[in-house]
Amino acid sequence: MEAVRQIQAIEIDRLLANPASPNRMPKAAFAKLKSHIDRTGNYEPIVVRSHSGRRRCFEIINGAHRAEALRQLGYTWADCVVWEVDDDEMLVLSGTINRLRGRDDLGAKSALIKRLCERFDVRQLVARLPESRKTIERLRDLKNHPPAAAAGAKAFLKPVVFFLTDEQKQILNDAMGGGAAKDKAPASAPARAQAITAICAEYAKHSIQP
Repeated sequence: MEAVRQIQAIEIDRLLANPASPNRMPKAAFAKLKSHIDRTGNYEPIVVRSHSGRRRCFEIINGAHRAEALRQLGYTWADCVVWEVDDDEMLVLSGTINRLRGRDDLGAKSALIKRLCERFDVRQLVARLPESRKTIERLRDLKNHPPAAAAGAKAFLKPVVFFLTDEQKQILNDAMGGGAAKDKAPASAPARAQAITAICAEYAKHSIQP
């Protein structure tokens, strides 16, 4: 039988950030997290391990932003769960722990937002939810599920990340409408996605096949 990990209170000053963690939180999202903890006092326990180089200290595996929010709010202790993790596993967790999460189903998300809008106004939801006002309003007003979601697709939209030089980024922005004149509104996200897809399709047609 697996041992049950107990939640234990640990002094916040003994919780040290993991320097290898790539996880970053936008200021607006952090402000909402901090406001939530301040308003309710509720938060997920911070996952830590015994620090390999600092006696009596703990290294944060998951929950660095919660720890910082608690620190800024004046908390001196935090609820934590201690994992037994070596240095190698810690590096693996640094690249996975904040990414191994489910994705929102668009239809279920829309239904949830509709229910929330029956109890709160949009201004209150903007202050409490990670979504922007525009996203909340779009989900609230959504009438029909997109075909991809209705067909049981794994995700309605899939993120793609790649890196460019400044020159390459400017060329791509111009091609997608992001480098438009100042008096012209920038292209919407769907339009930019469509543009980059068209660019790639055209490149594929003219590229030399092996």
